[in-house]
Amino acid sequence: MSAATETLAHRNEALDAPVHIGAVSLRVRDLAGLTAFYRDAIGLSVLKQDADHAVLGAGGEPLVKLEAGAQHPSSAAGLFHMAILLPSRRDLGNWLRHAAETRTGLEGASNHLVSEALYLSDPEGNGIEVYRDRSRPEWPRLDGGRIKMATERLDLDALLRDAEPQAYAGMPDGTVMGHVHLRVGDVQQAEGFYRDALGFEVMVHYPGASFMATGGYHHHIAANTWHSHGAGPRRDNEAGLSSFELVARDAEAHAALSRRMAAAGGDDGSVVDPWGNRITLRP
Repeated sequence: MSAATETLAHRNEALDAPVHIGAVSLRVRDLAGLTAFYRDAIGLSVLKQDADHAVLGAGGEPLVKLEAGAQHPSSAAGLFHMAILLPSRRDLGNWLRHAAETRTGLEGASNHLVSEALYLSDPEGNGIEVYRDRSRPEWPRLDGGRIKMATERLDLDALLRDAEPQAYAGMPDGTVMGHVHLRVGDVQQAEGFYRDALGFEVMVHYPGASFMATGGYHHHIAANTWHSHGAGPRRDNEAGLSSFELVARDAEAHAALSRRMAAAGGDDGSVVDPWGNRITLRP
């Protein structure tokens, strides 16, 4: 990778937008076990911890919040995966080597043309993507300028060759929550909420899925019905996704999103989507 490309990769393309994703909160059964997993296997740092909560992140930025007290299994709707965005391809190679050394099992690895991604689940079945973005000038485009995405084989051997030789030091500063991917009951209904009500733009359609974003990113929020078609609202105190944050870049974007949340049936700081997934606006 050239120095220029590496510099572009460190921009964290997901944050170059009026609104991006903040921390994802999970309701869990085994708080101690999940805290250890996100610390040791994923490589996040424990920022805060008490008997009922743990906050983990990178560079002091909260990314994953764990809440004890799950009383019901997760239903069909909810989290498909949360996606942790690393600053560079070298960082992704470093994490892959760490996963191999710790025998952290992967469930998939894909070249999405705009990004390279590794997939796994935590011990309670919450999906996780660990990925890096290509720089925006590298993103392929269709006629008319729309982003082209695909799911192609990722060359893991080549990725490992980009890894650094020293011992893994955890996820680096500049790591962010790039996007959340949700299981929903109806894609058109999801677009009606996230696009029409909250103001996200539809960037890409896959069969049974929609990818939405602000600021021209490939996606901050995705919604699919691959295993959840027709799913209804989730119950209170279900395991899995508790909430996720939206973060506005400036006061104007914050005020606009706050108004949209209130108009969508919430208040000026939070709203619930049609499947009971709570979205909060970070102050």
